[in-house]
Amino acid sequence: MGDLLPDDWASLIYYGLLILFIGGALLVEFSGRAGQALRMAALWAIIFAGAIFLAGMWQDWNAPRQMVSEDGTRIEVPMDSSGHFLLTAEANGETLRLVFDTGASSIALSPDDARRIGIDPDDLAYVGLAETANGTVETAPVTINRFVLGDFVDENVPAVVIRADIRGSLLGMSYLRRFARVGFEGDLLVLER
Repeated sequence: MGDLLPDDWASLIYYGLLILFIGGALLVEFSGRAGQALRMAALWAIIFAGAIFLAGMWQDWNAPRQMVSEDGTRIEVPMDSSGHFLLTAEANGETLRLVFDTGASSIALSPDDARRIGIDPDDLAYVGLAETANGTVETAPVTINRFVLGDFVDENVPAVVIRADIRGSLLGMSYLRRFARVGFEGDLLVLER
C-alpha cells in the first residue's frame, strides 16, 4: 500500500465512505428483511460490475490506435491521454504494449513481458546496469527471435530484461535506429522506413 499516490488515497477514502454510507442506508432500510436485502445487494452488485465492464470497454474502444500506411512504410501512433505514445508489437508471437522512450537505450522488457514471450527472467545473467527514474536497476541482455511492429518484421532483436517491478516495457533507441525517420507531427509519433 506504500506505492499509492495521494490521488489514489483520496479515491480510496472517497469510495470507502461511499460504500459505508450506502451499506448503512441498506441496513436501515432492510432491517428485519435479510432475504430481500441480499437479493437487492446481489442485484446492485451485478449492475455495478456491468457498469465497470462497460466503462472499461468504452475506454478500450476509444483508446488511440497506431496506424500503418497502405504501402506499409509508415506507422503513426497518436498520443494517449497520459501524454505517452503506446505501441503494439508482437514479440515471439505474443502481443506486447510498449512505451516509446528515447531515454531507453534498447528495448527494455519487464519481467512479466519477458515471461509472456518465452524468456524466464529467473534464469538470466543480470550483468548490466541502467539508470531509470526510480534509480539504478540491473539488466540482462536477451534476444527477441521475432519482433513485428506494424508491417516491419525483424529477426534476432537485442533487448534487455529489467530486474525491477515495472508495469510495462519500453521501446528504446537501439530499435528506433532501424527507422529512417522518427519524428512528430502534432500529437502523432511517426516511424518510417
